[in-house]
Parts: sequence; structure tokens; C-alpha cells
Amino acid sequence: MADMDAFRDEIARWAAGGAGDTAAELAAGLGLRTAVLLEGPSDLAAVQALAAREDRDLAAEGVAVVSMGGAMSVGRYAGLLGPPGLGLRLTGLCDAREEPFYVRGWQRAGAARDFHVCVADLEDEMIRALGPARVEEVIRSEDELRPWQTFLAQPAQHGRPREQQLRRFLSTKKGRKIRYGSLLVEALDGGRPPAPLADLLAGL
Repeated sequence: MADMDAFRDEIARWAAGGAGDTAAELAAGLGLRTAVLLEGPSDLAAVQALAAREDRDLAAEGVAVVSMGGAMSVGRYAGLLGPPGLGLRLTGLCDAREEPFYVRGWQRAGAARDFHVCVADLEDEMIRALGPARVEEVIRSEDELRPWQTFLAQPAQHGRPREQQLRRFLSTKKGRKIRYGSLLVEALDGGRPPAPLADLLAGL
């Protein structure tokens, strides 16, 4: 795991304008064959949680799951990790509104389109897969019932569908969306994950 974390760190430095020699060495040492490009750390948490639930060691399978810090970075990351750079197979997961960035990134890298699109975002997919009542159970289990009730009392939330309220709540505190990225996957309790997430993992 330490080597994979080091690889992610080196890719981030490379994407920021640094040299790629160390990233290439780590990729070779890890035996990487596939890179999964994700918009942010909450998506990374969800993918890792689902892999763990299915008893899969993605690093051992030669798969690097990378959080890019935003979809607008996908062109850069696709070029570094895909055919023009390390030559890894590219796949990924994105929000519907960010799909054009992914399309252009794959095209610029000369890679075959191979990524999965969430209707709104992964949180929306997870809330619909679990149902609002189950998500609220997770919130209660995390001792966040009072913040949730306070949030619901805000005038801006009155009359909004529960799914939208939950999705917004997950983004109201730093780190919450990342934490719930794994918690909501764990809450599936053997149920089928949302199609984009399930299909991503099945294709690795």
C-alpha cells in the first residue's frame, strides 16, 4: 500500500509539472497495467470500499486508482498515465456534467473510451441505490442526527426532495463526503452497487 500511495504522490507531482522518472519506476515496480481516473477523494473512497467488500486487492492486480482533484485535470492525467505517458490502460468514473472533460481527455491521450458516467454524481447514485431511509440510518449511526436535523431546518431546504437534501448535506462539512464515500458502500449490505460503480469494478 505504501508503494501505491507513493505512486499517487508522484503522479500528483508530475501532473503539477514535476519530472516523471520516479512515477515510471514505481509503476514498473508495482506491475501496473490499468489506471482508474476519478474526480476526487470521495470517489476514491467509494471505489476502495467496494473493492474491499469484494475481497479484491486492486494494487496486486496492477490497478492504480487515482484521485485527480477535479475533472478539469483529466486531460493532463490521461496523457501522463495513458498511451502518451506510462502506457497504462485508462478507465474511470465521472459525473454527467463532467463527461465532456473526460471525452476530450481520452481523445487527446489516444485512448479508447472506457469510463462510466453517474447520472448526477456518485453520491446521488449511492443515495438512490440505498434509498433515503437507509442513508439517514447511516447518518444516525455516525452521531450526526443533530447536524442533519439542523440542516433540514434551514429555509433553503424546505420542500426539497429528500434525495437532494441528503446529497447537499454530504457536502456541507469538509471531509464528510469522503467519509461517507466508503460508509455508503458498506451500507449496501450485499446489495448491488450503483451501475456505474459496479460496472467500473467489474471491468478491472
